[in-house]
Amino acid sequence: MFVALVAALAVLPPSRSFAQPVETLLSGLDYPWDIEARAGAIYLTEKAGTLGIYEDGKLNRMPVETSVPVLDDRGGGLLGLALRPDFAESGRVVLYQHYGTPDARLNRVIEAERTGQGWRETRVLLDGIPGHPLYNGGRVAFGPDGMLYVTTGWTERRDRPQDLDSLAGKILRVTADGAIPDDNPFPGSPVWSLGHRNPQGLAWDDTGQLFAAEHGQSALDEVNRIERGGNYGWPLIQGDETGSGMRAPLVHSGRDTWAPSGLAFDGVNLLLAGLRAKGVLVIAPQDGAILEAVSLGERIRDVLVIDGDVYAITTNRSPRRDGASNDRLIRLER
Repeated sequence: MFVALVAALAVLPPSRSFAQPVETLLSGLDYPWDIEARAGAIYLTEKAGTLGIYEDGKLNRMPVETSVPVLDDRGGGLLGLALRPDFAESGRVVLYQHYGTPDARLNRVIEAERTGQGWRETRVLLDGIPGHPLYNGGRVAFGPDGMLYVTTGWTERRDRPQDLDSLAGKILRVTADGAIPDDNPFPGSPVWSLGHRNPQGLAWDDTGQLFAAEHGQSALDEVNRIERGGNYGWPLIQGDETGSGMRAPLVHSGRDTWAPSGLAFDGVNLLLAGLRAKGVLVIAPQDGAILEAVSLGERIRDVLVIDGDVYAITTNRSPRRDGASNDRLIRLER
């Protein structure tokens, strides 16, 4: 279906086009999950528990020392990464960590700093986020307001996404120190929006509007325009369905499956990393129109824009299977 989508979109005039061929910057990765950049270096997590720095053509892969072990099992492990706004001074990062046991899974958000040839946890910012073999959310990102946003999965519990007392199936918002902001929509709660299934992408446009990418249930994947206190309906509505007080997606995949993960804004459009789609979708933030679909033939986990170029990482092993994943960091010139 994705090949057909590419052909159908060939007649559309996207505002920017991807050049070919794709350049492989780094191979030999094993299930990378997030990429961020600062001062000419690219930082990337691998879910087994490492945070590496790619610089001058070389990767320095370093372990992350945590107060409780990373549970690297199925879709869980060391997932999302965000560089603190004061990273140049503090050298500290924020990480989303899966932990516990296969029978009792949890997630938490931690802060870490570099120590020699590794990273060490410095404090826990959020804890007690319900875990699941597949549906953990996992993205962390600082918004233009300086706040930390966190995506969490529904954990296959239908009651949790609509329950404000549960951290599952939500987008959370806290300060850089883990405190609950006074202007959050629900007093005393880190919940920013609810009714999510498995959101794994966050991006802001140049007006400060937040967007999120979310896995649907057997297709019906979504990109949502996120509003303060918004309810995005899961599991009560999906796709084109409506419900009182619930928000429809900006765009959804219909009967196709994108399996969306990372999301980025390139200054004009949203770039969506597709695992099942095996490529990158270019989406207009104004109306959700899909302007371009770039087939790369690999499961794309995250996407990042640096100086007009698009960087992406693959996770070619499904979380439903065991074993190593043969992955790479690539660049697509615009």
